[in-house]
Amino acid sequence: MNFMKYRWLYFALSGLALAVSIFSLARWRMRLSIDFRGGNFWEIAFSKKVDAEQWSSFIKSQEGILELQRTKSDTWMIKSDHTTLEKKTEIAAKIKEKFGEFKELRFESLEPSLGKDLLFKTLIGIALASIGILVYITVRFQKKLYGIAAVLAMFHDSVILLGAFSLLGHFFKVEIDSLFVTAFLTILSFSVHDTVVVYDRLRELKKIYPKLSFTAIANLAITQTLTRSLNNSMTIIFVLIALYLLGGEATHWFSLALLIGTISGTYSSTFTAIPLLVTLQKD
Repeated sequence: MNFMKYRWLYFALSGLALAVSIFSLARWRMRLSIDFRGGNFWEIAFSKKVDAEQWSSFIKSQEGILELQRTKSDTWMIKSDHTTLEKKTEIAAKIKEKFGEFKELRFESLEPSLGKDLLFKTLIGIALASIGILVYITVRFQKKLYGIAAVLAMFHDSVILLGAFSLLGHFFKVEIDSLFVTAFLTILSFSVHDTVVVYDRLRELKKIYPKLSFTAIANLAITQTLTRSLNNSMTIIFVLIALYLLGGEATHWFSLALLIGTISGTYSSTFTAIPLLVTLQKD
């Protein structure tokens, strides 16, 4: 099959996804969790069963409370803005009065400055990873165009993932946290890994068929690696779907981020990186 014949279609699909993502990021940005903006994590366990609906309504009515998560049957994680110890003591007294005794399992306070520091380190990490990948692929394949095409495909996946969570944040109030950063960096490596596999096959075919045009060799490389890439990705996608549907609330959005990134990375490795390389490369 002549995959490169439909380059315009691949670029159009990618352009549409990128346009929606960039629009969402520019218009609505992203909802940052307290991991980035600072706040409190407070995990408590009740000694007796409480009415979940009544408890949820009560705690969310308190000033500064951002989110309530159920971690076990009678164990709850409360996330709030950064508050004083006096405010926490006041809320604890109200909880005891209304719902009875409870045990404090964990209380962590993250200063707003630490949240900004984490965000800064995340951005630095992404920048360093991008530079490292560009240098590695350029050295390995002896051509800068290979590295440029791979990094552009990687940014394609990054923007789409960020845009997806910007939309989720706007319509479903989904926040990004440190787990999202983990998923984001994982997807960067996955995207480039698949691209390198196609690059390796392309380099081998150039040695075998030196008289073929670069476009023809690119088509042959995609044909010979596409089934392997799809099979590899589907095994990951099935696991992530199961984790998303059956996993706990703590890993719910983490698994979705990995799922979106895996699908985007599988597509971009074949239908973004290689068409970009063919477009930039002169036979």
